[in-house]
Amino acid sequence: MSEKENQFGAPTPRPSGSPVTQAMQMEDFSDVLNFNKYKLKVIEGPDAGKEIVAERRVVTLGSAYDGDLVLDDVTVSRRHCEIVFDGGGYLVRDLGSKNGTYIESFRIKEGFLRPGCRLGLGSTTISFELVGEQINVYLSRGDRFGDLYGQSLEMKEVFGILQRVAPTDATVLVTGESGTGKELAARAIHNHSKRADKPFVVFDCSAVPRELIESELFGHVKGAFTGAVQSRPGAFLSANGGTLFLDELGELPLDLQPKLLRVLENREVKQLGSNETRQIDVRIVAATNRPLEQMVSEGEFRQDLYYRLAVIQVPLPPLRHRRDDVAFLVDLFLRDLGRSGPGFVVSHDTMEKLKQYEWPGNVRELRNYVERATILSTGRQIDANLVPQGAGGLGGQQGGNGIETSIDLNVPFKLAKEQLIDRFEQEYLMAALEAHDWNITQASQQIGIHRKSLEYLMKKHSLRRPS
Repeated sequence: MSEKENQFGAPTPRPSGSPVTQAMQMEDFSDVLNFNKYKLKVIEGPDAGKEIVAERRVVTLGSAYDGDLVLDDVTVSRRHCEIVFDGGGYLVRDLGSKNGTYIESFRIKEGFLRPGCRLGLGSTTISFELVGEQINVYLSRGDRFGDLYGQSLEMKEVFGILQRVAPTDATVLVTGESGTGKELAARAIHNHSKRADKPFVVFDCSAVPRELIESELFGHVKGAFTGAVQSRPGAFLSANGGTLFLDELGELPLDLQPKLLRVLENREVKQLGSNETRQIDVRIVAATNRPLEQMVSEGEFRQDLYYRLAVIQVPLPPLRHRRDDVAFLVDLFLRDLGRSGPGFVVSHDTMEKLKQYEWPGNVRELRNYVERATILSTGRQIDANLVPQGAGGLGGQQGGNGIETSIDLNVPFKLAKEQLIDRFEQEYLMAALEAHDWNITQASQQIGIHRKSLEYLMKKHSLRRPS
């Protein structure tokens, strides 16, 4: 496609005759947004013939394995662009791709799609066609649910789901990156349910040593094992009558997953060392930042357990996908910190920079930033030099072939660890693959992991042999 840049990368006009928002009242807390399903079909490129029918308001395109339309094209970025129904049309938004996003022959940052038009990503061309069937999306009229806040369509959609799900006893799986508010969503579900006056118990699958998970989850009686000097009820019995929040579900060892499934299906639990089975009445809310569907296909997570837990899925959007909420959240955090009002100013330029930052730590990182900036700024305005630079969550410079090691203590430990591990995995695996001319079998043997594990990690980090 030619390099005709849409002037200043501005959004192309909303197409005439595009679907019009139909907002219908639902009970007294939400509106219903109607839009048509649409088909994306690859007509040129390595994936020619591949197609999907989109049934969600937000659809991502790129080479990352967890996208909606996954493209095996080296000229396509991992998260290349997204298509969003914004209430009046289908808006395609470039996500900072290396080779750009095009509508017909025009390179755009944002632009509206017309039925029959062509979308260009690298060397891939995709057709866009509406499908007759309509989808209803329920949007909350409020700007919060529990301690989750937002005024964007993305969050109003989340609130709409939570408002309908919370009063039921349905099992809920909350997904999203670190810092998006998964535990806040779980607490809000509990607090808006008929179990609100009963226990809310958090069990972090990543925080308990593997050998103790079964005991901590199901409980044990005195003498059940060496060191069991007294009985413990475990998370399920402690949450009886209320809600059990299983955080970091993707970290649960594979051999314990059948036991968890049995408890969920039979609604009864047997403590370690006991022959007695006890009935339980517990609502389950689980959360993960890992791609469970991918883990199922890789044999790392049980399919039956996944379907048992994913009765209702609530995906929380990263902050970079709801930039319109940044100003609202900054003001909220300033008020929480007692720094709001005319006495403390966030300039227009500063706010625009905050909106453009990627926020890898999401809302948690933004909250930490606002608190740090109010403390370190001189006077009553956030100093410009305190605005985050670049898209990395860790400070420091990259030098040579080594990963960056400078530490920013304002990034939460868990997030900093995840980011450092990701960078280590990418550089380590690239070095191993290049050393063996991208022979996966030889590379996996040298570094001591199974070939399938290396293939999984290559997919995770979108590692491909350079063309």
